Amino acid sequence: MFGTLTAQTELLTEEQLARYRACYCGLCRSLKERHGQLGRLALNYDTCFLVLLLDSLYEPETRQGDEPCAVHPRQARPWQRSEYSDYAADMTVALAYFKCRDNWQDEGNPLALAESAALKRSYEKAQALWPRQCKAIERSLSSLKEQEARAIPDPDAAAACFGELMAALFVLHDDRWAPALRSLGDALGRFIYIADACLDLKKDALLGRFNPLRARYGRDNAADFRDILKMLLADAVRAFDALPLVQDAGLMQNILCAGVWTDFDKKFGSEEGTSDGSGSL
Repeated sequence: MFGTLTAQTELLTEEQLARYRACYCGLCRSLKERHGQLGRLALNYDTCFLVLLLDSLYEPETRQGDEPCAVHPRQARPWQRSEYSDYAADMTVALAYFKCRDNWQDEGNPLALAESAALKRSYEKAQALWPRQCKAIERSLSSLKEQEARAIPDPDAAAACFGELMAALFVLHDDRWAPALRSLGDALGRFIYIADACLDLKKDALLGRFNPLRARYGRDNAADFRDILKMLLADAVRAFDALPLVQDAGLMQNILCAGVWTDFDKKFGSEEGTSDGSGSL
């Protein structure tokens, strides 16, 4: 479920793109500092959105620089970090740990087993620092596993599990903004789960794997799923608009209103265009 909360970079201004990259590089540095080089392998843009959001809302002190790194040794790359970069780094390795563990359990992938073993110490560190969030991750993914094992064809219940997970990650402080952050995380979690299930539906059906949307398999229903996803995204945007966000607001709006549709549109065609020929769900 990684890779949904990304920007549509061709629609960004040069300033927005520079800020996006600096935040991403700052998150990468936080991962290395807190979890070593292995932690960097978990780097993704989904938790970069969390950094942008919390930085904009709470306006923390930031550190910044312009240095080369292992990935870009010949050219200095601007970076910017805050306490929320460090928090997002811990959440990144926690999610990556469970993703690798699930890949081993579901697919018997020995590489995933090795990766989960390597990430276990980093997860335990994150768990000690953020017990509430890690408990929510474990509880939500356990509920999803139970639904898969029982083959319960209820996409709303499954999406609710991932919504609870994301809601827990988005709320760091128990303050006046917690309800809106919780609503935003919940709606985005539900969106991410349903969008991912849509993208995997045909493959899951062919391989005989559980997918809560399989009851609809065979219908030309991509438009139906788009309508459901639009409603979930509308809930997320309402929660986003309730927050007093100024810095990077346009960048985050790009992610919420355009970037999240990238994979769905690539597979099923944009709302304005036609299908790319990959077929119906």
